[in-house]
Amino acid sequence: MIMRTQLLACMAVAAATALGQGLDTVRILNQYAVTPNITYLTANNYESKLDVYRRRGIETPLPTVVVIHGGGWVGGTKEATSLWVLPYLEAGFNVVNVEYRLARVSLAPAAVEDCRCALRWVARNAKQYGFDPAKLILTGGSAGGHLALITGMIPESAGLDRYCEGGPEPKAAAIVNWYGITDVADLLDGQNKKGYAVTWLGWQSDRVEIAKRVSPMTYVRAGLPAVLTIHGDADPTVPYAHGVALTKALKAAGVQAELFTVPGGKHGGFSLAESLKVYQAIGGFLGGLGLTPPPLAK
Repeated sequence: MIMRTQLLACMAVAAATALGQGLDTVRILNQYAVTPNITYLTANNYESKLDVYRRRGIETPLPTVVVIHGGGWVGGTKEATSLWVLPYLEAGFNVVNVEYRLARVSLAPAAVEDCRCALRWVARNAKQYGFDPAKLILTGGSAGGHLALITGMIPESAGLDRYCEGGPEPKAAAIVNWYGITDVADLLDGQNKKGYAVTWLGWQSDRVEIAKRVSPMTYVRAGLPAVLTIHGDADPTVPYAHGVALTKALKAAGVQAELFTVPGGKHGGFSLAESLKVYQAIGGFLGGLGLTPPPLAK
């Protein structure tokens, strides 16, 4: 009994020490408020929701990162992507974590329509939540990377804002694309055919036209937000060539674009050392654009 009591006491001390060392995490807990599951759009009897993470006690609007989850447009949840917000919270950003209609609810282009509406919601509610509408950054991985790209690149004239509330068209200041699809049609047939893309487009008679309509490569032109693409050159899920082609095309159009290649990298799952390098690159990229927030108080 004494040994058991001593063991429990040692475990308690160890836990307390570990918690005490996590001061950055405790500071985030103290300095941020979370407003979960805000419905930003109802379409096809489905409520698309988002979560807001915002700095407490700050009157000046802050740069805000809009996170869009991946999952091949057929799976994934914003909750499963919630840890993606942490690096941005630690850097002092506000963050919005977005979900959208998946293929089982609505086929393409529904997910794009939703994310466009989410961006409009962020801009429309900027004053209430302390977002800086001039400093909105879109990010996501895989299908989320694609949706971050298309949400920031597609013009209002494309007609994919039909479900959104009115107001001026919002503009993203930057996009951080983690191994996102840039040419959807490329994944429907041939050697790059992917089941998730086929499922998202379904057997709509105009599926190839829709695929081109929701492909970032379709909208490359001058005046777009700066784009940083992170991609492993051994990615088996989204061809590395997608990131290479988009970056090359954007640069040719005069858009600021960078490609951060993870040598031998697969579809995410990067090592700690690789991830640290990626986030250093993201920090440098956003800092160079003047999009980093004031530091958190110590």
